[in-house]
Amino acid sequence: MARVPTAVMNLIHRFPRLSQAPTRRRRSGTRPPAAPALALTSGARPRPWVRALGLVSVVLLGAWLGLLVVGNVRVPVGPMNTTMTLRPSFTGGTKINVSPLGALQLDSHIAPVRLDVNVDQLDPERSRALVDHPERLSGLQDEVTEDIARGTADLAVRSCVAVVTGAATLGLLVYRRPRRALAAGGLALGLLAASGGTAYTTWNPDSVLEPKFSGLLSSAPSLVGDARSIVTEFDVYQQELARLVTNVTKLYDATSTLPVYQPDPTTIRVLHVSDIHLNPASWKIIASLVEQYRVDVIVDSGDTMDHGTAAENGFLDPIEDLGAPYVWVRGNHDSLVTQRYLDRMRNVHVLDDGRARTIAGLRFAGIGDPQFTPDRTQRTGAEQSQELAGARLASAMRDQKRAGNPVDVAVVHEPSAAREVDGTVPLVLSGHLHREDTEVMRYGTRLRVEGSTGGSGLRAIEGKYPDPIETSILYFDRDTKRLQAWDSIELGGLGLTTAEVSRHLPEENQPGADTSPSPSGSSPGTSPGSPSGTVPSTPSATPSRPRS
Repeated sequence: MARVPTAVMNLIHRFPRLSQAPTRRRRSGTRPPAAPALALTSGARPRPWVRALGLVSVVLLGAWLGLLVVGNVRVPVGPMNTTMTLRPSFTGGTKINVSPLGALQLDSHIAPVRLDVNVDQLDPERSRALVDHPERLSGLQDEVTEDIARGTADLAVRSCVAVVTGAATLGLLVYRRPRRALAAGGLALGLLAASGGTAYTTWNPDSVLEPKFSGLLSSAPSLVGDARSIVTEFDVYQQELARLVTNVTKLYDATSTLPVYQPDPTTIRVLHVSDIHLNPASWKIIASLVEQYRVDVIVDSGDTMDHGTAAENGFLDPIEDLGAPYVWVRGNHDSLVTQRYLDRMRNVHVLDDGRARTIAGLRFAGIGDPQFTPDRTQRTGAEQSQELAGARLASAMRDQKRAGNPVDVAVVHEPSAAREVDGTVPLVLSGHLHREDTEVMRYGTRLRVEGSTGGSGLRAIEGKYPDPIETSILYFDRDTKRLQAWDSIELGGLGLTTAEVSRHLPEENQPGADTSPSPSGSSPGTSPGSPSGTVPSTPSATPSRPRS
């Protein structure tokens, strides 16, 4: 028991010596040993993984600040002034901001860095030079390619300097040791090099074939060119980006004297709408798209109405003034009363019982929905009735093919009916699901399911979130009648003001893809890479669908 007070007294007697240690160090200039009491209060040194985590945090924050402050370059690209920047990102990709028109997003690579290209302004002097010397337009794409190559090289150098400087500076402020600061800068440079390597290995030069538009650019799909020439003009990523930037100049023709961009007049454009469900705003949207895209024909795959009563028929009157022929099939919310009303309207073509019509150079055939369920009930045998209707349509199209009049596009309402025509037609359009989808079925027929062009109509207020308004523009080659590309258009639902357009190409039209046999027995689709718009015909056999 006597040892306890003795140990306490010894500890107390040590405090005066500790308090005198700084005085002795100042006098002698030597560093005293660490105080045991301080070791007891501060604990052990941080674990290695804690120090490593702290260093990584400093490196990432410093590199980000460096990129934010000095990691951008101003580059004149053709007649425009642009700013290129690298930004941290979880998804990577490339974003081209065309203020005030909107932006384009490209899935160009997968890496923790994103390339931002801001189109700041159109230089009036360089634009005037193009007008005075129109022969320079032919070499504008090569000039833009060189400008972008030079700009990306400058951006790479500046980004390296930015991340090293930012990480080293922040490391010096945090650790106050030059070696730690240099280590932070070196680690930042290594991370940037690793990100660049990842971007290089995942680089997708064809990403510009399926861009996503936002803002006012959603109404200018011709920015990336027409479906016939989209592949030939986008061979490598630099040329693709050059083409985008070149065509951006043409969007400014409203405020300058640059030549107007004209899309290919030979492409057949089809506007696919579905499931309007009595939304009066749909007619204004459709009319705007018809004018904006120069649509040749509108295809409605049903459920234009909600209850199919005669009292609703007046809702259909604006169809006559939409500016394009209107092809329609009956949905499960459309009655025969609705069908007869539309059949009497000018410029409307009702498809039913497998009958075919040739409109705007394309041959359409369709069948109305065998169900009429405006109260949303599920009747017994509904699936079987859809399959039977699809089989009737397939049989009618086989008869027309044998007669020498093959159908180019089939139209039904429900996808379950559409699956029955697999192998008898190149493309079948449907709706009903209120969400967009596309697939190539087992025997080669492509199924395109459209979303709700009416944002599900009055039902938009039933759910927690409003349904978007969805539609699409389909591009067909006038010679082969094959689908070349399509633009998926999505507008914000009730109370929302968003817009997005994304371009898609069928697999057979992707660069380097082989042509596949045609389900209809016609020649394969025209490759957009063919300057003349045609390719040599290859023999194709029509796969026969097994009968149950």
